[in-house]
Amino acid sequence: MSSSRTFLKLAFTLAVLIVAAAPRTEAAGVTVYKEGNKYVKIGGRIQLQYHLTDPDDGEKTDEVFFRRFRPYIEGSIHKDWKGKFQWDMGKAVDVDEFAVKDAYMQYMGIPNLKVTLGNANFPFSREFLTSSKKQQLVERTFVGDHNYGTPDRNVGVHVTGGFLENHITFGASAASASIDPDASKLDFDTPINRNGDFNEGWIAGGRVDWHPLGFVDFSQGDFKRDQIGVTLSAAAFTWGNDDDNNTYFDEATGTSTSSSKADVDSVTGFELSGAFRGYGISVDAEYNLFNAETVAGDFTGGLYENGETDLENGSVEGGYMILPKRLELVAGYQVQDADGYDETWNRTSVGANYFFEKHDIKVQAAYRMGENLEGVDGNDADEIFVQAQYVF
Repeated sequence: MSSSRTFLKLAFTLAVLIVAAAPRTEAAGVTVYKEGNKYVKIGGRIQLQYHLTDPDDGEKTDEVFFRRFRPYIEGSIHKDWKGKFQWDMGKAVDVDEFAVKDAYMQYMGIPNLKVTLGNANFPFSREFLTSSKKQQLVERTFVGDHNYGTPDRNVGVHVTGGFLENHITFGASAASASIDPDASKLDFDTPINRNGDFNEGWIAGGRVDWHPLGFVDFSQGDFKRDQIGVTLSAAAFTWGNDDDNNTYFDEATGTSTSSSKADVDSVTGFELSGAFRGYGISVDAEYNLFNAETVAGDFTGGLYENGETDLENGSVEGGYMILPKRLELVAGYQVQDADGYDETWNRTSVGANYFFEKHDIKVQAAYRMGENLEGVDGNDADEIFVQAQYVF
């Protein structure tokens, strides 16, 4: 059977399954107990995905898997305080049966301010801060991918807030963050789920978002249509290695002990981004620049050249509701370049989203065309994604 027929058959099957099991559900979880200031809420997201990869030079591969399978519990027993923990069983590998995601306590007793202690989102990248359940494309682009410079959830103190009736919002964090020493990526991870060879360090940074026409939240797709929203944002951070876990550095020679892995010494990151919502149109654009240095000053490989790289990511993605609140056509273009690349890595995506209950219940399909993967000239591949989502 051809790949196109397989793709259409799977999309139809997923659509039928979701229609058959589409009761109305509350957004942001279900409150199972409430008495005064005390409450307990449970919720979660299920994302069942089909992914096909067709490289120009190589064999075609495909798989069906749970992209995300995340339950959560949130609750409070005291005024102005709450706690939340969320875990993901969609990435179970070998003995790692689940990954910790949100795990924090939060104080909300200061007007227009929230103080969070624990494992929570770092305030960098508009696309990363847009939940995976509210994305237009099935997969995030380079600018929101923690594999390529954007910090993931990290353990520390996180402050968010707003003023001028939320025309200006902000976030700031100081936290512990780990980095995978794989030289083909600049992969930030929470220290809670880190591997044994991950570099340890401390990260600090913040962001400011300006909403001149009124607050625009981190959610893609324009369901309202009758309200115009614009956001302009800037963010920055710095990360430094605390030298507690440098696995691939030989102090005697001052060189790396691996050709594919290099301990990371420092990273600085900058973001400029913007968004538009209105008339059924939803557009997000973002540019990120990261400067990273390895502990071994002469390391060359992957992203790096002579122990350093400037990693640049750019993305623009958008959609239009051709059937209001039901059917959205989407497209996106993303680009990545690094000092160690021979050519710029490009991806072009087209797709469609069908909404049964906005982002709570939807089916997504996308076709992504990649050129010069990982900066290698002529290393091209096409990909097909189909994803069914249920959120409660």
